[in-house]
Amino acid sequence: MSDTAEHTVEAPVEAPAAAEAAAAPAIDTFLDAIRAGDVRTCAAWADRVTLDATVPNWRFSRHGVAEVRDEYARWFAHPATFEAMRRLPIDDGEVVEYTINWEEQGIPHAAHHVHVLRLVGNKIAEDMVLCGGRWPASLLAEMEAAKHHG
Repeated sequence: MSDTAEHTVEAPVEAPAAAEAAAAPAIDTFLDAIRAGDVRTCAAWADRVTLDATVPNWRFSRHGVAEVRDEYARWFAHPATFEAMRRLPIDDGEVVEYTINWEEQGIPHAAHHVHVLRLVGNKIAEDMVLCGGRWPASLLAEMEAAKHHG
């Protein structure tokens, strides 16, 4: 596939009412904390939560609420906005994909994440996240220019 190929993203599948009701509170709480740039007080995670994170050129894990909060406090340290969010129900949770935008010291940034969130007792027990990296304004400009060149 060429680098310039256009990708069509289908509309998200509607969640069944029961799955949506079961998944929404903890996951909504997590997404609200990301949006606010304040995960330190987020109560979405189960005590034995596991974070399995893949970032550019690295993979690591964190275990327990304190470790997950500490890690995500670095990732989500600034108020942000979501765009292109998709939420897809799975048997025991949700897959959440989004692009997130924020500013650091006046410089716009963005990132693309996919979380596979598994719930136990309406708390997030597992978060497998794929992160494409942090993109400052200069890299965002390069990516935009690359869209228009073959």
